[in-house]
Amino acid sequence: MTEDRILRTSRILPFSAKEIYAAFSTPDLLASWWGPEGFSNSFEIFEFSEGGRWKFFMHSPDGESYLNESVFEALVPDAKIVIHHDCPPNFKLTIALTVEGDGTRLTWEQVFDDAETAQAVKQRAGSANEQNIDRLTDVLSEAFHT
Repeated sequence: MTEDRILRTSRILPFSAKEIYAAFSTPDLLASWWGPEGFSNSFEIFEFSEGGRWKFFMHSPDGESYLNESVFEALVPDAKIVIHHDCPPNFKLTIALTVEGDGTRLTWEQVFDDAETAQAVKQRAGSANEQNIDRLTDVLSEAFHT
C-alpha cells in the first residue's frame, strides 16, 4: 500500500480510551460531533456491532444534505474502530486509541482505493479531519469533564 492513498492524522487527547470510544459508540454523542465544523447529522441506521450498518445524512451549513453509508468492520472496545465507507468516496477508516501518558493518542487513518481519490478528498476536505477531532474534543469536554 502506498502512502499517497492514505490520509492520516494523530493527536493526544486528555481523555481515557473508554471515554473516546463512548463518543463513537453512543449515537447521540456521535451525531453531535461527527463531521467538519458547521455540519450536523441525522442518523437513520446505527448498528454499532461488527458487520453493523451506519446510514446517515450530513447536513452542511449551506443547507445541503449528503447521504453516507458505512459498515462497522471491526470494533475493539476502547482500542480500535474500523469503518468501511460504502459510498463515494469509498475508503476504510481506522480509529486507533492508545493510552499515552495521562491521555489517549487517537490515530485517524483513511485508506482510499486509489491515490487520485485520496488526493481529491485531501484537496476538497482540507482540514476536515482535524475539525472533526476538534469537535470530538469539545463534546468530550462537555460530557466527561464539566
